[in-house]
Amino acid sequence: MQISSVLEDGSYIISIDGDVDASSSIKLDEAIAQAVADGQSDILINCENLNYISSAGLGVFMSYIEELKAKNIRMVLFGLSERVENVFKVLGLDQLLNIVETKDQAKQRTHE
Repeated sequence: MQISSVLEDGSYIISIDGDVDASSSIKLDEAIAQAVADGQSDILINCENLNYISSAGLGVFMSYIEELKAKNIRMVLFGLSERVENVFKVLGLDQLLNIVETKDQAKQRTHE
């Protein structure tokens, strides 16, 4: 799995390429933690190339929900494949996380 980050139009975009499993979820956690530490208020997670996510990867997103809310940081996931999105839906995470289809929608969501 590869993680890359870029600042684009005021939004901090973290892109995931590959599978997020128990070992690679650490990289995802570090990327989100760095964005929070840097004071980013709009964090977009690009999941267009995310093929698979394990419970450890899902746990990373869950572990930030309260902290992001407390710090008024908006995190939006976009570009999930149908298979990956279904995992979030089955577990009810689509009710706790902001999930949209496109980067443009994600940028809009952070500015609402």
